[in-house]
Amino acid sequence: MLQKLLIVGFLVLIVYNLGAGLYYMLVDKGGSRRMVNSLTWRIGLSVVLIVLVVLGIWTGIIQPHGVQP
Repeated sequence: MLQKLLIVGFLVLIVYNLGAGLYYMLVDKGGSRRMVNSLTWRIGLSVVLIVLVVLGIWTGIIQPHGVQP
């Protein structure tokens, strides 16, 4: 259950940073680096999430399964 909460938490942070980047793009009109920083955080969080999922599968903590017909 903790793994699912961690993944959902990362996804929420990623979507938040994506929305913040959109907001800063519309409000700042290129006047600051807030949009770039927000999107950089989003990319970093996405990479960390992918690495954690791969490590979880590799160590056996996460059990991947196929879709049942």
